[in-house]
Amino acid sequence: MNTKTLLITGGTGSFGNAVLKRFLDSDIKEIRIFSRDEKKQDDMRQLYKNDKVKYYIGDVRNLRSVDGVMKGVDMVFHAAALKQVPSCEFFPMEAVETNIIGCNNVLDSALKYKVSKVIVLSTDKAVYPINAMGMTKALSEKIMIAKSRNACETVMCGTRYGNVMASRGSVIPLFIEQIKNGLPLTITNPRMTRFMMNLDSAVNLVQFAYENGRNGDIFVQKAPACTIEVIALALLKLYKANNEIKIMGTRHGEKLHETLVNREEMINAEDLVNYYRLRADARNLNYAKYFVEGEERAVAEYTSNNTKQLTLEETMEILLTVDFIKKDV
Repeated sequence: MNTKTLLITGGTGSFGNAVLKRFLDSDIKEIRIFSRDEKKQDDMRQLYKNDKVKYYIGDVRNLRSVDGVMKGVDMVFHAAALKQVPSCEFFPMEAVETNIIGCNNVLDSALKYKVSKVIVLSTDKAVYPINAMGMTKALSEKIMIAKSRNACETVMCGTRYGNVMASRGSVIPLFIEQIKNGLPLTITNPRMTRFMMNLDSAVNLVQFAYENGRNGDIFVQKAPACTIEVIALALLKLYKANNEIKIMGTRHGEKLHETLVNREEMINAEDLVNYYRLRADARNLNYAKYFVEGEERAVAEYTSNNTKQLTLEETMEILLTVDFIKKDV
């Protein structure tokens, strides 16, 4: 791989930093960070001080700027997205521009420049979506699968994540800030469950997809889950705090439980021990196969409610895999 160039779109985010740390000392020749935020890029430049990393200002919404960074790239991790549910609820067309049109631009550019492999990052909110963020990410998956059908020189596949602990916009940093400031911990619904996954696991999933992905595949990591209330109680115990817990009620576009694999996908899912491979529907455009020759098989979806549920102690243990929490406590 010492001649390979890796492009990370949205590379200044939590995932981009985690990937950079993983691959900085590898034999990859060059890592390109592509994002809109010059301040975050400069922070990364000062932090890593490594000539292997090149920084490109641009926006996935603009095909010309995507083309400008894509030439000469061998592999792409497409992480650029609008991810916060409330923001996308209030500004859905912004989510369309970034999550759908932006993804389409990245894939078209990768095809144009004959990139070897593209990994499109997605989310559990794309499954049975009820909010604008999930709907746009679901369509980004469909775009990847559709383009992969005719991609000869470029392999396109995807990964789908549950909650990545302590990532930007997640509830854990909010709870910690509230604990440190002596404020009540604001919980939307104590029975709400979420998958629990750390950034290392997220990078492992993308690396697994890179090494094993075929056109149209989506990879899902099996992950434990717990309730929002258990997360709050675990953090209070770790920080030796006794803040009040305040129930706020469900926010715009929130589900009680998240789904990583729907029941239709589970029919053909390949169990890879720690992961599921969701193979693309390879049927052709003979529409009779969709409307006449379907099949019925009863399977259950894979959700944050039917996966392994973490106890309070197990939740504390997994929270301690987050670096800044471990340093704090």
